[in-house]
Amino acid sequence: MTPEFTLVQLRYFAAVARRENMTAAAAELNVTQSTLSSAMSHLEREFGTALFTRLPSRRLRLTSAGRALLGSAAAFLEQAELLSQSVRDDADTLSGEIVVGIYAPLAPFRAPIILQRFERLHPGVTVTFLEGDQGSLQAALSSGACEVALMYDLGVDHRFVRKIIDRVPPHIIVGAGHPAAQHRERPVSLRDFAAEPLILLDLPHTREYYLGLFKHLGVEPTVRHVSLGYETVRSFVALGHGYSVLNQWVDHGMTYAGAQVIPLTLSDALPPTETSLVRLASVVPTRKALAFESVYLSLYGPQSRPGPAAAATVER
Repeated sequence: MTPEFTLVQLRYFAAVARRENMTAAAAELNVTQSTLSSAMSHLEREFGTALFTRLPSRRLRLTSAGRALLGSAAAFLEQAELLSQSVRDDADTLSGEIVVGIYAPLAPFRAPIILQRFERLHPGVTVTFLEGDQGSLQAALSSGACEVALMYDLGVDHRFVRKIIDRVPPHIIVGAGHPAAQHRERPVSLRDFAAEPLILLDLPHTREYYLGLFKHLGVEPTVRHVSLGYETVRSFVALGHGYSVLNQWVDHGMTYAGAQVIPLTLSDALPPTETSLVRLASVVPTRKALAFESVYLSLYGPQSRPGPAAAATVER
């Protein structure tokens, strides 16, 4: 028999799944906790399976059945919204909210620009960015906390579909007083810096990528400081505490420390990072997610970088 449930119950389920807590979801929805509990029990009876695993401290975790339901719920609810809009003759207008994950070091470079264009094209949609590292963004996609994520390819496993948008090569940054800064137009090699103190951006998967660049050349770096903060790394370098290897190129070079860093091109043949749009393979993308993808491609896809250097967009 076809399960019987209401759209309201499905919306309640999506909120509980996102919050992983009945109390927090009840506060968000402005309903009582007993109302939510009753709705979740009804859904579990109708589908004949548990949707959540109950954990200590009233935390909840989606079961495999719950994840499958969540993967289809967003698109289902959107279709219900479109049905209502078609009656009002505004079915082509997007509305509602979309939560987009974004890799924290990418956020200051791209999030404001993406938001500006998206809001101009789709003023009825509220975009919320969820910043995180590679691991936390994959967790957020799995839990439904975000629908799509802008991140590097590092550590993305088989559960996800990723569309490669562009490839970003690594480069070195040094303080303005470093000898190499006096000839900034000349490419340099990582080998030349092996004995100097390295300031390492120490985020999950990112650390392995940067250390892997040295390993690729058969070089052992001298790690002096590590930091979780992109701007902290740049500030350490600006004040002469060492050099660093990064991917996002900043021309102006000014840091929070009030001093400049100088970016230097690498002559070594090293693997770039791939900036990708990532979503769960089991999730049907909503129209809002597809609209976000379209906006991002228009800004950073191969057609935005004409010429032979433009990277192909690949879905994996």
